[in-house]
Amino acid sequence: MGTAYTPGLKVSAKTAVRKVRRLPLKGQALAEVGSRVESDTVVARTELPGILQTVKVSETLGIEPGEVEKLLKKKVGEAVAKEESLIEIRSFFGLFKSECKSPVEGTLEIVTPTGHVGIRQKPSPVEVKAYVRGTVVEVMAGEGVVVETVGAFIQGIFGVGGEHQGRIRMLAAGPDRPLTEDLLDESCRGQVVVGGSAITGGALRKAAQAGVAGIVIGGIVDKDLIDFLGYDIGVAITGHENIPFALIVTEGFGAIQMAERTFRLLKSLEGRTASVHGATQIRAGVIRPEIIVPTEDASPDDRDAASGGGQQMDIGTPIRLIREPYFGMLAAVAALPPELAAIPSGALVRILEARLENGQTVTVPRANVEIIEA
Repeated sequence: MGTAYTPGLKVSAKTAVRKVRRLPLKGQALAEVGSRVESDTVVARTELPGILQTVKVSETLGIEPGEVEKLLKKKVGEAVAKEESLIEIRSFFGLFKSECKSPVEGTLEIVTPTGHVGIRQKPSPVEVKAYVRGTVVEVMAGEGVVVETVGAFIQGIFGVGGEHQGRIRMLAAGPDRPLTEDLLDESCRGQVVVGGSAITGGALRKAAQAGVAGIVIGGIVDKDLIDFLGYDIGVAITGHENIPFALIVTEGFGAIQMAERTFRLLKSLEGRTASVHGATQIRAGVIRPEIIVPTEDASPDDRDAASGGGQQMDIGTPIRLIREPYFGMLAAVAALPPELAAIPSGALVRILEARLENGQTVTVPRANVEIIEA
């Protein structure tokens, strides 16, 4: 049989999506199972320990290390203000004063045998928000929660930038039209703007100035992205770039028309609030950039299984190629040879023939494609 399961990008008008909202270290979950949450609801909180600031008291004052603890004005465990005197020494009948002050605010934590004093700065609060409007369906004690929402769900093939929310706004007249800087202005602030085939480097910079929350586009020229970021993107996970918006590329690198059904779905959602995230990882533990638009009238009957399931690959199945030299190209399955074939590395793998949109037929390993889910 020529069938095979291949995970693919999902573009759905209504499905169930579960998002794990986990703290970076142990803390407190703030929501209960069944709680309704908004995208900005804080669902978990913890504190990152402050930095331990070392003060070299013995060297600073020229005293013996063993004298430091006896002369300290504060005891271990007591609060210390910034510039507060830790030790004050007078000499020559009180005419001269030597003093060592705390460089930071915090808590006196340790006095070492070498005459150093450790002051722990205040902890930094860390809060995790729900990210999407939905319902808490699981609480992970001390770690966070799982939020489920029902609505439109669109995955991209590549993205950069962190989590953002904003109303969807269509800027391109069609899926084949580029997003240029003349289409962007201050009225786009806080919105998720949608273009068609590509976005120019000037438009990326203009979007940052205008304060957009997200950009959804069919393709992007890699040089424009590198120039905007100031560095090349490696193979590691993206999503932590220091940029003010999330960028989601739906088709691939280059000027590529956005898939018609993706563009139509986004157009039908115009004016609705979306949660977007550019995080991408294409190796083990695949992570895709995403656009999630919760619906107002969700019910259990509307849900697909949140875990997905699978699709059979057959002749005519729409696919996307996810490895070079055809990365990002759309195609349809033309043939599914049952026998194994050798690839340049020498490995024997299952292959398929893919008919690209330009009519060209290419042979690729089945592991190098993904089914485009409806």
